Amino acid sequence: MTPRAHDVPVSPLRRTHSACEDGSGESSMQKEYVSRVEDAYRVGDTRVSLDSLVYLFREGMSAESMVESYPALTLEQVHGALAFYLANETEIDTYLAEGQRTAESQHRQSRQTNAELIAKLQRARNASQIPG
Repeated sequence: MTPRAHDVPVSPLRRTHSACEDGSGESSMQKEYVSRVEDAYRVGDTRVSLDSLVYLFREGMSAESMVESYPALTLEQVHGALAFYLANETEIDTYLAEGQRTAESQHRQSRQTNAELIAKLQRARNASQIPG
């Protein structure tokens, strides 16, 4: 017996849609809304990170507004990416938290490495301000 499209396991990054579930004229399409590229989640084949959409989603921004903010994306891609996030929320939240920890660590290291330059820039900024 040949497996039908709706019998085949679906990858968490892909969603299979069957055009006809009754078997009378079956065809299937695969849409990839999120891909993993170099340890980063991207929306479709764009350079837009899933992170960007998740943070906007958490702030309550609508999918339509996200499309306005990221014209490279379609409304379908935004909804697909958000559905992927919701289906994999624990994994993606862990990924985002690790990214935040890494960014904070790099920021602290940069401030320590460049402490003298930062102090010099601060003195220059303070010296150039006009008294109030």
